Amino acid sequence: MSALGELATIRKSKGVKATKSPAERGDNKAAIFFLAPWFVGLFLITAGPMIASLYLSFTDYSLLQPPSWIGIENYARMLEDVRLHNSLKVTATYVFVSVPLQLAAALALALFLDRGLRGLALYRSVYYLPSLLGGSVAIAILWRQIFGTSGLINQVLGFFGIQGQGWVSHPDYALGTLMILNVWTFGAPMIIFLAGLRQIPEMYYEAAQIDGAGRLRQFASITLPLLTPIIFFNLVLQLIGAFQSFTQAFVVSGGTGGPVDSTMFYTLYLYQRGFTNLDMGYASAMAWLLVVIIAALTAVNFLLSKYWVFYND
Repeated sequence: MSALGELATIRKSKGVKATKSPAERGDNKAAIFFLAPWFVGLFLITAGPMIASLYLSFTDYSLLQPPSWIGIENYARMLEDVRLHNSLKVTATYVFVSVPLQLAAALALALFLDRGLRGLALYRSVYYLPSLLGGSVAIAILWRQIFGTSGLINQVLGFFGIQGQGWVSHPDYALGTLMILNVWTFGAPMIIFLAGLRQIPEMYYEAAQIDGAGRLRQFASITLPLLTPIIFFNLVLQLIGAFQSFTQAFVVSGGTGGPVDSTMFYTLYLYQRGFTNLDMGYASAMAWLLVVIIAALTAVNFLLSKYWVFYND
């Protein structure tokens, strides 16, 4: 033991508190300085507007006149708002159909890429690209052209002698085209799945092969159970993101909600009430309802996760 160590031991045994150096005291001035912009953004850009919107949700506010307090009237109006009910139904259908399909496609492609292909970095970049562009206006416009009356889909069908139609303008198919667009943006969960697959020890598969387990049995007994934390993580993120989808529906439907409100997402209806009808108080109440819905679903996912998510301790 060094002399300094012996001195520290003697001082401790005698109840003498050693004087700590600035580094030992944990001088956090530098950390606070660098975190300050983040805290400013948190309070001014996130927390401040949220608190303001909570107040406005109890007011009658048109953006042109000062808000006037009306209590829970905005929330009571939601019970009789047929378009709001329809937007919730459309959004729920979109979320609970497209998200599982998106995660399934992402996992399937991650399994394919995990086989050690040459040029893996290029494949990952190419497949990740839709996630970067999927929520952009350009891709939404492109999607509208692909599924339009004279779009690529109808041109391919016409080659086989099949009469196409305007898919985005038909109430039975318009929402389906947006689901396909969401499934196509599988890049982000795919990269996360691929990282999770790389963390599974190879010795598990070697032991399973010795026992005679085939690829399907290995996938069901090894890959899926060990990948459930990653599946859970992707599920929560994609559910939250899908509930907040706006650009695709706005551009593809021209901001109208599509034929017979078939693509009237909740966020799109919120936008219409707030910025088209200038009913900002009601729109604020709608925003908080969305927060409650997302928080409730997230809480349910966490509660159910203990039954199907397995952590490798």
